[in-house]
Amino acid sequence: MNTKNKKQGNSIYKTIMTIIATAVVTSIVTTVLIYGSATKISTENAIGSATKSSSIAAKLAIIRNKIDQEYIGEVNENDLIEGAIKGYVAGLGDEYTEYFPAEEMSSFTEDIEGEFVGIGVYITKDTQNNLILVYGTIPDSPAEKAGLKTGDIITSVDGVECNGDDYDTITSSIKGKEGTKVTIGILRDGEELSFEIERKTVEVKHVTSQKLENNIGYIYISSFEGDVSSQFENSYNDLVSKGITSLIIDIRNNGGGVVDESLDIAEMMTNKGQTLLIESDKNGDEEVIKAEKDKTITMPIVLLVNEYSASASEILAGILKEDVDNATIIGNTTYGKGVIQTLYPLTDGSGIKITTNEYFTPNHNEINKIGIEPDIKVDDYLFTGTLDQEKDTQLKKAIEELTK
Repeated sequence: MNTKNKKQGNSIYKTIMTIIATAVVTSIVTTVLIYGSATKISTENAIGSATKSSSIAAKLAIIRNKIDQEYIGEVNENDLIEGAIKGYVAGLGDEYTEYFPAEEMSSFTEDIEGEFVGIGVYITKDTQNNLILVYGTIPDSPAEKAGLKTGDIITSVDGVECNGDDYDTITSSIKGKEGTKVTIGILRDGEELSFEIERKTVEVKHVTSQKLENNIGYIYISSFEGDVSSQFENSYNDLVSKGITSLIIDIRNNGGGVVDESLDIAEMMTNKGQTLLIESDKNGDEEVIKAEKDKTITMPIVLLVNEYSASASEILAGILKEDVDNATIIGNTTYGKGVIQTLYPLTDGSGIKITTNEYFTPNHNEINKIGIEPDIKVDDYLFTGTLDQEKDTQLKKAIEELTK
């Protein structure tokens, strides 16, 4: 694997995120719309001498001075600073570039490392309808045991109503100290439901496997975070010991994770020296990442994908589609996230995640805003995270292909 990506250490995580929708843009100074509100406009001259060319420090100093003179509420200095930095970064208008205060940074790195205190629910933002959706739960987690399901709309947390505008803060609200409880309000098929769930230490098992009929192995990868490549390899070896002769890899609803984990899994199915990924930086300089190991999986493979398969999932899908002759892609066109974020921790525990690269398939095809087209399209089934062999038409098609 390319040393640039494989040897980053704990100080910098090159990661592809779970499906992340557009960040809430918080500007330092906003225009007030006078509609249904009790707003007074000052008749004084514009405060200070700030111009469009003034530095951010000078402009903030002028605003802070006016707040100190006029604001009747309490001022939390740390909240002002963190809010200003978040707004500054959000001003880029990039949906994936984001500043994390220390608490959020801790939660984010916990997710990457694969263990945290919470309820074990995956959420995403529906940008079209400005909603927060559940797109999966972690196996054996409090959320799964309580009955949260893919497609649930989160309407409140501990009685506080929320929508897509609250996406950046909702994860922190759901997490908390072990043993405490959180109440999640849900809208499901027009019915309002409420779930009181106890927070626990959740060990994220991103890989599950089983042997199906006709000696077909099945491995589901829910995310590429944590030590997924090792989990995948162990599951595969276990299935081989049980006599499998072909393999289904399921990355439906997998919103991404760490790039290197996806590449490590792909390397098991590609020849040494084959191109795995092409990265391009802001200057247009490209880096080609190639497999450094001999393949270990030579049996026929089907990769299941859907519209929620994103980023690191699409890297794996692109490699198997273009580099692996014995692989077939079945399902829906994938999400279309073809950019990489690099996470830079700061000394105070905070951090910034910046979109630093665009990536392309081995044949230099674009993924961003396009996705990966399956070899065989089967789009009449919505995978919920739980395997249903009776109703899952995509799985049935995979079995049919492997038993021809």
